[in-house]
Formats: sequence, C-alpha cells, structure tokens
Amino acid sequence: MARVSVGLPVYNGERYLNEALDSILRQTFEDFELIISDNASSDRTEEICKEYARNDKRIRYSRSSENLGVAWNFNRVAGLSTSEYFRWATADDLSAPDHIQTCVEVLDREQDAVLCYPKTVLIDENGEFIRYYEDNLDLRSPSPRERLHQYLTKVGLCNIHYGLMRSAALKRTRLLRNYPRSDVVLLGELSLYGTFVEIPRHLFYRRLHPQASSSIGSEERLQEFYDPKAKGKASLRLWRDEFEYLASCLRAPVTISQKAQIAYMLFRVGVSRRNELIAELLNALKPERPHSPRM
Repeated sequence: MARVSVGLPVYNGERYLNEALDSILRQTFEDFELIISDNASSDRTEEICKEYARNDKRIRYSRSSENLGVAWNFNRVAGLSTSEYFRWATADDLSAPDHIQTCVEVLDREQDAVLCYPKTVLIDENGEFIRYYEDNLDLRSPSPRERLHQYLTKVGLCNIHYGLMRSAALKRTRLLRNYPRSDVVLLGELSLYGTFVEIPRHLFYRRLHPQASSSIGSEERLQEFYDPKAKGKASLRLWRDEFEYLASCLRAPVTISQKAQIAYMLFRVGVSRRNELIAELLNALKPERPHSPRM
C-alpha cells in the first residue's frame, strides 16, 4: 500500500492535463498512487489518462458514464484512497518536484497536524508568473475554536485544499457538499481535528484561466458546476455555510465545553454577517420575473 494517495478529479481537462500529470509523476517522493476520476469528459481526457496509466502502474483511472458534478468527483477520489496521507490535485495546477516529499516529512514529524501545505504561486493560462499568494493559514493553536476562528477570518482562495492531509482525519469530515465553496467549509471543519502547518516555500503553482472554476462569476452557474441536478436552484450559500459549520462543530472530536465555545463563536460570526444573510434570503424569495414574449 502506498503511503500517499493523490486524487485527481477531472472533466474536460485536456488543455493542461499532460503538464499536470507530469508534475505529479515527477515527484521526488515516489511511494504514492494517483487516482484519476473522469467525470464523463467529452474531449481527449480519457485518451490521455489511459495512455499515462499504461506507462505508470501507480495510476488508477476510472470514468463515470455521466457528469455527476465536481463535489461528487472530488469525494470519489478521496473515497477510493487507502493511504495514510491524501492530496487532491487538479488537471491544470502544478507542483514543484519536492512538494509531496516536504509535506510528508512535516506530517511524519508533527503528529497533531492534519494538513500541511506549501506557499502558492499564481500563474496564468500560459504558465507565466502572476504573483505570490499568501494564504496565512498556518494554524498552530491547540484550541479548536481559535483555529476555526483564525481560519474564518483569513481564508481566501483556499489553495490549501491542495495540501497534504492526514487521511484518517479527512474521512471523519462530511467532505464536499453540493454547493459552491463547500471546499472552504470542509477545511474549516478539518481545522477542528488538528493543526495546519504552512511550509515557507513556494511549491504549489495555481493556474488562473478563463475555464477555471474560480473564474465562474455566476452563483447559479457555480451551483450547477457543483451539482448538475441543481441547475436553476437557489443555493443560499451563506445560510448553508452557517448550518454546515454548526454541524461540523457538533460532529467534531472535542469536548462539550469546546463545542459550546465554537457554537457561540459561529453565532457571533453570523450576527456580524446578518445584512448579507438577510439580503441572500430576500433575493431567494423574490418571484421569478416572467420572460417578455419575443416579437
């Protein structure tokens, strides 16, 4: 059994897929498996993945007969993992050769850590440097409440989603849910299980391009991206966030006293965002405007 599982969910990723796969397979740490889940791609993704799988026995490739959404696909590769450590990867981002090796060394040494991630470099669609990005999510406090509070006040692009995680802790979470930015909520839940460690080296290269999920501006399109069956439905993301964080608190392996502290902190956060929450609810309750007949 490999010590590390890398899970790569993909849908129509042919443009950057070769670069992404080469980036993973050239890691200096070689004791890993690569689990690829193809969400019914209609481009050359299947052909590319099968060719790589024929040439490298560490690769496991599977394909869905229909597009079941990004949340399902991310959860699928995590569920197929049997390794001590797990890392998500994408079909367009890149990693330095010692990305996994460096993270493994930290998790082997820091037994309280559940996630280890390097610093991020943002690159454009051509792989050119945009800027360095500071995640600032080195969460070392022994207090679960303090870790979650720091996380909520600092989280941005959520690049740490592609760090290395302790599989046992990840599989105790609710994983991704079928609504936008549920990856942010997932990592907030994971912060209740242990510390996050930032490696002070730029080993992760996140590609920003027009086809990336981060470029989807519409909440409705993002909802469909996470769950195709939810097309046209209001996501009520902010309200869902509040509910999911509270559910995470109740599930977390912490004392009753700590749960109460976390719940109160989440209540205060909700109060501070009350105007946004009310606006989202009112917007969802608005009746749809009928389409004007075409002349």
